[in-house]
Amino acid sequence: MTVRALRAGVAALMLAGMMAQAAQAAEIVLRGTGDLGLVVERASGKVQIIETTDRTSLRTIDGLGDLSHASAVFSRDGRYAFLFGRDGGLSKIDLLTGAVVKRILQAGNSIGGAISQDGSLVAVSNYKPGGVKVFDAATLRLVADIPAIGADGERSKVVGLVDAPDQRFVFSLYDAGEIWIADLSDPAAPALRKFTGIGEQPYDGLITPDGRYYLAGLFGEDGVAMLDLWRPEAGVRRILDGYGRGEEKLPVYKMPHLEGWAEAGDLLFLPAVGRHEVLMVDRRSWTEVGRIPVHGQPVFAVARPDGRQIWVNFAHPRNDVVQVIDVPTRRIVKELRPGKAVLHMEFTPRGEQVWVSVRDADRVDVYDTRSFERLGELPMAKPSGIFLAARAHRIGL
Repeated sequence: MTVRALRAGVAALMLAGMMAQAAQAAEIVLRGTGDLGLVVERASGKVQIIETTDRTSLRTIDGLGDLSHASAVFSRDGRYAFLFGRDGGLSKIDLLTGAVVKRILQAGNSIGGAISQDGSLVAVSNYKPGGVKVFDAATLRLVADIPAIGADGERSKVVGLVDAPDQRFVFSLYDAGEIWIADLSDPAAPALRKFTGIGEQPYDGLITPDGRYYLAGLFGEDGVAMLDLWRPEAGVRRILDGYGRGEEKLPVYKMPHLEGWAEAGDLLFLPAVGRHEVLMVDRRSWTEVGRIPVHGQPVFAVARPDGRQIWVNFAHPRNDVVQVIDVPTRRIVKELRPGKAVLHMEFTPRGEQVWVSVRDADRVDVYDTRSFERLGELPMAKPSGIFLAARAHRIGL
């Protein structure tokens, strides 16, 4: 081959590469990620990437496995979503291109995950086998495997996994009744701190937005286990003991989600297990200060970002309603009926909109949180979780 022919071949390859890049750029709108997010289509193994400014769906991504109980966290720049599927799947999705960067099956049954403070690590909580696996966020390479073996020597399901300051993860062992702190400052050698005997069957956990307090709701008994992460040496404290004691217990149709808890000023609003009530807790004393009767068994009680409103959805069979609580008056000021199976609600970062998934109506509704007017709807196949990229900048989400 002559030098001229070699140069011509190189030039052709360069031109082809430039044309491919140009074609790709033509398909991708130059934009930031601050108003992007995804909606899970739970029955089909798909997600839709949405944007909140014009309230549109940008693209659909399929082939994501069992999403019947799926959640997502985001890279610190908001470009990538890490999707946790019920089948143990962990998928890294590029919100700008719609590409699945990588997908792995890391366990047999997974229920959620978290991303580390510096964004370098993604942790997944597993039912089967019980434990936590930690991956490099850039490559999804396994960097740590933490089996959840309780003080009784048995392996336990892991629930309530959250990120915490100082490169830590906190989670609960459902079967063993324990809370663990995992310090991943050195991913090759996680430092574990274990708290046993916290209560029967912790079913979910949350961390306060300042990253100080971890709360685990208890299903096997009335009460909440609380750990002060500033003073872990003080051990786990029980709060709200017996909030349902002495009253007729109702069947629990769906476990409430504490991760969607609400904080407004010094008050916390928590869904009561098996009760038609939202509990109000004074964060300064960690004591119950009141209850608000609601339409059914609450699943999510979510605060508008300014803390003025609490939006509540409910378990089957009364899951066609959303109620709005006004925090100053502690009264229900609005009741909406979007349709059967309202599964999730997500506020835009400044709270002017709330996105509501209505599974059995195959759509997502968008409401104005001031007027309660429905601003629009997007067709979705059995939508469930709604996750906006703004979560990248919040502890515990």
